[in-house]
Amino acid sequence: MNQPSTASVPPLDATPARALGEFIRAHRERLSPQAVGLPPGPRRRTPGLRREEVAQLCGVSPTWYTWIEQGRPVSASADALARIAVALQLSKAERAYLFELAAQRDPAEPDVAGGDLPPTLAATVAAIATPAYVLDRQWNALAWNAPAAALFSGWLDGEHDRNLLRFTFMSPAARTLIVDWETRARRLAAEFRADAIRHLTDAPTRALIDALTAGSDAFAQYWASQDVFEREGGLREFDHPADGRLVYQQITLKPAHREDLKLVVLVRD
Repeated sequence: MNQPSTASVPPLDATPARALGEFIRAHRERLSPQAVGLPPGPRRRTPGLRREEVAQLCGVSPTWYTWIEQGRPVSASADALARIAVALQLSKAERAYLFELAAQRDPAEPDVAGGDLPPTLAATVAAIATPAYVLDRQWNALAWNAPAAALFSGWLDGEHDRNLLRFTFMSPAARTLIVDWETRARRLAAEFRADAIRHLTDAPTRALIDALTAGSDAFAQYWASQDVFEREGGLREFDHPADGRLVYQQITLKPAHREDLKLVVLVRD
């Protein structure tokens, strides 16, 4: 049971916690007692369920639940949030929004295995006329088109390791292909830290970081710096061994129903 200490009452928090509380309260107030199998009881002063009724349904203390609705900075575990979602009969979209507000991962969310690529996404990549590829959560390339294979010599052509980070930090070909390699590599490590925050302790992610740290002094240095950057698009320059200097604008997209994947497209500048 999630129950806070009653030694002191925490002050009201800023926007994220308040937004979470307002969302939960709104859905509590629109849910009737009959909808959850409770008797209507005497005349109610407020619409929907009472706070103590939701707390009972969730198996948490009324005080803790009240503080959550009030936006106080109390800890809310993923398990407690899942019970709130069930008690309030949230839809799939509403449940996802609840966990986003709380910055928690839904324990009911499937842990998508690497290599599981929707056929429609693979077909989309193949249909794109410019270099395009799909990355999983460890930044392994799951699909790429012919222009991408032609551009990324040493990564997406032939029999090479398909991990973007291993290519960037452990392949000599990357240092000659990527213009201003040091700047791009430093940023790439910081972008991966931001991107992988929710699964840094997962075994595949941990193994990748350990291998990169052991195999690349540059990665070890950049990773230790604790820099964090959002993955962004923008100018990408390459010194291609056959085609010379190539300049692209990079666009990164996330499929709506597969946010663990990224579709990266390079458009000639």
